[in-house]
Amino acid sequence: MSEPAPPHRQPEENPRHGRLTARPGPPVGPSTAGLVPLTDADGGLLALLYAPAPAADRPYRLVVLLHGAGGSARQGLDLLLPVADAHHLLLVAPQASTSTWDLIVEGFGVDVRRIDALLESVFAGYPVRDVVLGGFSDGASYALSLGLTNGDLVSGVVAFSPGFAAPLVTHGRPRVFVSHGVDDRVLPVDVCSRRLVPRLHGLGYDVAYREFPGGHEIPAEIRDAAADWLETLP
Repeated sequence: MSEPAPPHRQPEENPRHGRLTARPGPPVGPSTAGLVPLTDADGGLLALLYAPAPAADRPYRLVVLLHGAGGSARQGLDLLLPVADAHHLLLVAPQASTSTWDLIVEGFGVDVRRIDALLESVFAGYPVRDVVLGGFSDGASYALSLGLTNGDLVSGVVAFSPGFAAPLVTHGRPRVFVSHGVDDRVLPVDVCSRRLVPRLHGLGYDVAYREFPGGHEIPAEIRDAAADWLETLP
């Protein structure tokens, strides 16, 4: 007797499923400290990178920072730039291919490929100990979605005022930091983080959650708390 339906097929895992293929390895070129624009062949801005001065043989913690809707790579970089030197954070802030990230527009694809290529380039130039994804607003939702998809690469996710998490597949169990303003009128906390965080807990993720009196923003004390939380990652 034949089966009533074809056997379930494991979906192919590729950029359309949010999968990243780049992995850290020994750098093959000299690294450049300070602020570095990363551009395409035509000089268009792909991302901004900031590297603190090298510290002996100490590798960097790489944090990929994703801007909010209508934002810029510079705004993404500024999310953690004030604490980068103190915490030896190598920051990479991609520019979304449109006004926001591909998942929010039409599904994973073009921005996944862009981020994967940026990671490959950064790994070739800098010693990296681990990878964290972070972002604000739409960028926080994208960081969560991409981070949960790639927990075999990503050790942690920093989500400032996220709206949702929508991975198509999941790997690993990255740790998660979430913050949200109780007076946020753009992404209200009741329908966003207060629903999202318990769901993540229920799925077995280790989540640190901070609410604060304020709106759609990142107060300095929340940024500092996120940086301190990064130090707790293995």
